[in-house]
Amino acid sequence: MICVALPGLAISTEQGQQTGRGLEGFYRGGRRLLSRCQVRVAGREPLAVQARMLAADRARFVGTLRVSPQGHGPDPDVVVERTRCADGTERITLHSAAPRPLRLPLEVALGTDLATLGAIASGRAGRELPAGVHDGGLRWSGAEGSVSVTAEPPPADALASAGLLRWEFDLPPGGSASVELRVRPDGAASLRAVGRTATSPLAPACATGDDPRVPALLRTSVDDLRALLQRDAAHPADLHLAAGAPWRCGLAPAEALAAARMALPLGTGLAAGTLRTLARAQIAGPGPKSGMIPGPRRDAGPHLPPGCTGTEATLLFPVLLAEARRWGLPERETEELLPAAERCLTWLRNTVGDGPYLPDPQPGGAVRCETQAHAHRAALLGADLLDAYGRPGGTGLRQWAQALRGAFHDDFWIDDLRGDRPAAARAPDGRLVPHLGAPVAHLLDTGLLGGGGLAQGLLDKVRTERLARLLGGPDLDSGWGLRGLGVKEAGHNPFGHRTGAVRVHETALAVAGLAAAGYEKEAASLLRGVLAAAEAFGHRLPEMYAGEQRTEDGAPLPHPAACRPAATAAASGVLLLTTLAGIRPDVPARTVTLRPVRSAPLGEIVLTGLRVAGAPFAVRVGRLGLAMVEEAADGLQLGV
Repeated sequence: MICVALPGLAISTEQGQQTGRGLEGFYRGGRRLLSRCQVRVAGREPLAVQARMLAADRARFVGTLRVSPQGHGPDPDVVVERTRCADGTERITLHSAAPRPLRLPLEVALGTDLATLGAIASGRAGRELPAGVHDGGLRWSGAEGSVSVTAEPPPADALASAGLLRWEFDLPPGGSASVELRVRPDGAASLRAVGRTATSPLAPACATGDDPRVPALLRTSVDDLRALLQRDAAHPADLHLAAGAPWRCGLAPAEALAAARMALPLGTGLAAGTLRTLARAQIAGPGPKSGMIPGPRRDAGPHLPPGCTGTEATLLFPVLLAEARRWGLPERETEELLPAAERCLTWLRNTVGDGPYLPDPQPGGAVRCETQAHAHRAALLGADLLDAYGRPGGTGLRQWAQALRGAFHDDFWIDDLRGDRPAAARAPDGRLVPHLGAPVAHLLDTGLLGGGGLAQGLLDKVRTERLARLLGGPDLDSGWGLRGLGVKEAGHNPFGHRTGAVRVHETALAVAGLAAAGYEKEAASLLRGVLAAAEAFGHRLPEMYAGEQRTEDGAPLPHPAACRPAATAAASGVLLLTTLAGIRPDVPARTVTLRPVRSAPLGEIVLTGLRVAGAPFAVRVGRLGLAMVEEAADGLQLGV
């Protein structure tokens, strides 16, 4: 159970006790401040009876004890409640249900190694440090700094040698007593999470409807996104999302851009902060990488070499800017970011040169299917953006996109004994890589243009229909979402993060793309699968989970290395639900068009608290699949 309010984390099992094993503990900025926090009441550990998340940053653990003499029945008469927060606080409350007064000794055993998250994950955490008594609590010091735990009320005893704090409470029948612990580095102020401030860029959207899972998914998704917000250290007004907890509590450009794009219905502030942060990291000067947004390499499975996330981020930058403008990003902010988007588009044109394809950046790199989809979308939306501000280059981008469509039609389609389908990639020698996997869903993600229209894609109508059938077929649709690699492909592994696991982001893009293309049956199947998985995960979707086939009484299997919460998974919850309403704004033209899913797969749904043109926006989709705007900015007209 992970409580998140970056830069703070609190990790524990459902037992509630933090034992120091594995990743358990309180963290700040990637360092474990406290590894052990074990409670004993009357010399015994409480029996854990419940653990649940109260919010993204808080968890509640309940245990029970029987302290009355034998012969008074089997019922527990003391309840121990612990509320743990990501900001480094924990409140321990004892409730008595005994018929007589109780004197209850409370002991809390504490310890830390001050290890980094990376060291812990790789098994190099080291031993616990010796404690010292400090200011009514305990303190630990090491080469990495010092940390202290203080308590209110102060303990009756503090034993440094055992790392132990002790209290004795006299509880009348029905009485309660509480202790609050605070963990923080020496000299550090109390932790104030970005997402809990009044300046949070994410609107407090809500959902209601026939399906009770819908409001829980949206509420948890928004809560998790807020918990993952971070400030640019040098420009604290600019906020972006960390990739996920606990493994990736930092900026990953491609994931940050993708999540900000899916979260546009919650406002454009996150998109603006993410774009400004990455614009400052853009590679400048001469050379083939000039204009790129840097990013690490990412494993692509057994069939392709690792891919460059910097390529994906560079192509996403102008797309996010163009779409954020449609959702209401102010013109002044758009114009300020336009030069960085132009540099991304210039890099694209310079890299493809006279050819139709954008290859991997390494010499002799493969030409990936999804990269061409990203590049084509960036060219068309980038051209639209350049035209809107009277900047040159739009015509050339459109001409290149047209050439890419023709070449892709001729070169990227396989027709063999297994049936026709798009190729995953073209090798440098022209050989097609034939495996079928979730990345082909990116072919349906064409991007938003003006007037509620979508940009043209790389596939014609016939091939779009074929792709829709493949995405909805048993090879890829696991019943819990879209597998990363089809079950019939060599190297398929239901736990493989690129070779069979369900990646929530790609499933959400497939649902949105299928719905926009009119393939509602396939979209609804994937949507219901993810919604069922979300329910099994307490509505907090991990970035991925095993692509095992769903059974009637089964549950999705967690992936041991998945971040949960994860930025793209939380933002996917927003995209999945807003897709049902088909909201397509064009704020510069003062219109918003609705293209709802007519089959209404989840029955009636009402979305409130969204943002279009910087103002509250609410929409209702009825059981007949008809959508109605219930709240919108003044002067915003319903498009045709």
